[in-house]
Amino acid sequence: MVDPGGDLFRIEQVLEQEGLQVKKVLLTHAHIDHAGATAELAEKYNCPIEGPHIEDKFWIDSLPQQSQMFGFPAVNTFTPTRWLQQGDKVEVGQQVLEVLHCPGHTPGHVVFYSPLSKLALVGDVLFQGSIGRTDFPKGDHPTLIASIKERLWPLGGDVAFVPGHGPMSTFGEERKHNPFVADHLG
Repeated sequence: MVDPGGDLFRIEQVLEQEGLQVKKVLLTHAHIDHAGATAELAEKYNCPIEGPHIEDKFWIDSLPQQSQMFGFPAVNTFTPTRWLQQGDKVEVGQQVLEVLHCPGHTPGHVVFYSPLSKLALVGDVLFQGSIGRTDFPKGDHPTLIASIKERLWPLGGDVAFVPGHGPMSTFGEERKHNPFVADHLG
């Protein structure tokens, strides 16, 4: 399960319908819309939590305040079983995902990349036609742009990505058309 933000009952409906089991929780970052159901899910299914990078600990610690601020149901904090760093690998079934530390949206944001599938789970770093917000605490626009250009673009234009919100795209399409990080912008 990647980035369980909330609505645990909906997650469980899909798990049941598809006959799936939760073996671990992977987190790209710790904003409430990506981590809000993590503690409950990990406890209920007795599974480990991997990620994000330790620089997002303050976001995990503030999950109860985030839930109040945004009017979400109360959530608990948690401590990941494993904090992730640049170059780590995460096993998911038969897949091995590479971990890329991509700060900017949050300081501890990570991306999960499957070289075998040429697929990246980018959380809120990059979107089709946009990039992640940097106006939250410890967000940093120049760092986000550098993360995208230095960590994601070298993976190749044919890599497809699943963003935390909105439709999929490829790094190649974003390098051509994204008004924040297209190659022609320099």
